[in-house]
Amino acid sequence: MRKQFAGIILFLSLAGLGIAQDTSNLTVPPGIVSDGVPKIPMSLVEVAGRYNENRSTFVTDWHPQRREMIIGTRFANTYQAHLVKMPAGARTQLTFSPEPVYGGRFQPTKGDYMIFQKDVGGGEWYQLFRYDMATSDITLLTDGKSRNLGGPWSTQGDRLAYTSTRRTGQDTDVWVINPADPKSDRLLARLNGGGWEPQDWSPDDSKILVLEGISVNETYMWLMDAATGEKAELTPRNAQEKIAYSNPRFSKDGKGIYFTSDKDSEFQRLVYMDLATKQTRVLTGGISWDVDEFALSWDGKKIAFLTNEDGDSVSCICSTPNRDGNCPHRNCPWAW
Repeated sequence: MRKQFAGIILFLSLAGLGIAQDTSNLTVPPGIVSDGVPKIPMSLVEVAGRYNENRSTFVTDWHPQRREMIIGTRFANTYQAHLVKMPAGARTQLTFSPEPVYGGRFQPTKGDYMIFQKDVGGGEWYQLFRYDMATSDITLLTDGKSRNLGGPWSTQGDRLAYTSTRRTGQDTDVWVINPADPKSDRLLARLNGGGWEPQDWSPDDSKILVLEGISVNETYMWLMDAATGEKAELTPRNAQEKIAYSNPRFSKDGKGIYFTSDKDSEFQRLVYMDLATKQTRVLTGGISWDVDEFALSWDGKKIAFLTNEDGDSVSCICSTPNRDGNCPHRNCPWAW
């Protein structure tokens, strides 16, 4: 049984490598030891290949002014950024790197350039790049050496907050840059540890919400001054209880934040916090399922969210002023 299992694993591995020979049977590479594995016909390798190679497409951003979007599509062995200019339109490839390209996002007010990240050699030492839509010119924005991860755009669309390890090689400090002017890049806050992530800018761009990740079960939320980098902890540490907070977002009036949390629950629930009092209200207390994602409407009057119910995603839209009670969920007229 063990030899048969090893043979199956070897076969799938070789088929995934796409090794093709002129002979009728698959030739085992010198670096692989085959023990008790029968000869594998090349015709079988070709048939199995269709299950090992796949192509997926996903949306990374919408243009702020036109009905266009950036999508990521895998051709050959890497994902690249493509532009789709109209519904049902053909995609136009924008990047042609031997390395995969991730997270193409338009400048959020004019959309005259996009930001993406990629690494070299699969080492996850990501760099941020600017792609100019008019000229197709690509400009490196980071140092080319450290690990950099893109973060949120400012409300005015003139700055990008991101994390970088360039100071120590391991601590993820928060940096801010105007991508249109790479010389504007500056260190905003020196931080200890590798789990920091900027999440959102306040409506007036004076504050940045930042997550500090310790583990999958323990995170903390901070409010950072966008000018000085000074930070204030929104969720104090509690040695008796480890809490996971995620996806904090400012309300449109800037007076509070929305986030998900498993505090006092086995589920991730949608919560609103008043920033002046630090008082919180659970908005989905009547739902015994995890809230996976949520998003505010442009005017801030409604909030849409997804719950994971036995593996199925269930959507609902609620009125955000409903801060004193629970979202009606399936009883609300927008549930589907």
